[in-house]
Amino acid sequence: MPVMPKRTKYRKMQKGRNRGKATRGNVVNEGEYGLQTLEAGLITANQIESARVALTRYIKRGGKVWIKIFPNKPITKKPAETRMGKGKGAPEYWVAPVKPGRVMFEIAGVPEETAREALRLAAQKLPVKAKFLAREKEIGGDE
Repeated sequence: MPVMPKRTKYRKMQKGRNRGKATRGNVVNEGEYGLQTLEAGLITANQIESARVALTRYIKRGGKVWIKIFPNKPITKKPAETRMGKGKGAPEYWVAPVKPGRVMFEIAGVPEETAREALRLAAQKLPVKAKFLAREKEIGGDE
C-alpha cells in the first residue's frame, strides 16, 4: 500500500501551479548526504517507495535513511471512455509536489561512495533530475 495521508480535510484538490524555487527543505539537516531535485515536478507515492527500496537495498540495511517529502496532494482521474462533465473524477493516487532545490532523501552512517551510488540509484526511479549533496560544515562553535 503506497504512502498517503491518514485523513484530509477535503477529498479533492485543485491542480495549482508549482513555480519558483524551494525555500524550505533545501539543505541537508538530518543526515550527512542528500538527494536534491534540480527541477519542479510531481513525485508519486509509488515513485517515492521505489526510490526508497533502491536506496535501502544498495546500502544493505546499513546507515539511516530519511525521506523528506510526503505525498499529500490527491490526483483525480475520470474513468476511461467517460463523457465530459458529470463532475471531477475520483482521487486515483497521491503526489508530493517538489520545487528545484528541495532535498528529497537524506542518508547517514555510510561512506560517501556508497551514499553517492545509493542516491544515484534512487534518483533513477524519480521523474525529476536530481543531484548528490553533502552536508554543509557548520561555521563557528556553539555560541
